[in-house]
Amino acid sequence: KQWYQRRVAITAGIQEELGTDCSVLMGANIANEVAKEEFSEATIGCNDDVMGPVFQKLFTTDYFKTTAVKDKDTVELCGALKNIVAVAAGFVDGMGLGGNTKAAIIRLGMKEMVQFSKMFSPTSQQLTFFESCGVADLITTCYGGRNRKVSEAFVKTGKTLDVLEAEMLGGQKLQGPMTAKEVYHVLKAKGVEGSYPLFRSVYEICYEGMPPKHLLDTLSTI
Repeated sequence: KQWYQRRVAITAGIQEELGTDCSVLMGANIANEVAKEEFSEATIGCNDDVMGPVFQKLFTTDYFKTTAVKDKDTVELCGALKNIVAVAAGFVDGMGLGGNTKAAIIRLGMKEMVQFSKMFSPTSQQLTFFESCGVADLITTCYGGRNRKVSEAFVKTGKTLDVLEAEMLGGQKLQGPMTAKEVYHVLKAKGVEGSYPLFRSVYEICYEGMPPKHLLDTLSTI
């Protein structure tokens, strides 16, 4: 099978296709705030001892601070998985619930991100989740960004995610639901979907017609 027919990280596919090393940059850096030169951070996932510091020097500015870590897979996974959690956070906002409930979503979401990353990449390092790509990006994405915004509207309007994506994002794509679908298929294939109640609930709400309140049932029974 070609790399895009297998469940591998995008950087692994690029490396296979081009025959060159590929690193990744992720973090709590919503684009419009970076464009306004407001201070933000990012994490560079680079497993090369030489190139990591080079990339860090290239990307760092007075208002954009980068840190390089030798844990590329975890950095990349954080950038994808946090969007699933942001969808759940948007559901919470759409139901008119407050900070306590969202904090529970973030806590459980981080737990499942760590768990999935270790399953996908046995070399995953727990300290990476304390970098900008981990907890910081998760927090900012659960309070801002397109996945949270559209998921809130999904609850309030009753419109489908496809319709809201077209109406609200101006050509941008909604990553959270698609990621939830891919991740669910991986978990289902391994028979471990029951160990990921938040990821599973987001998938079921987005694709199997479960009501957003299903998310609260999940929180109260784990």
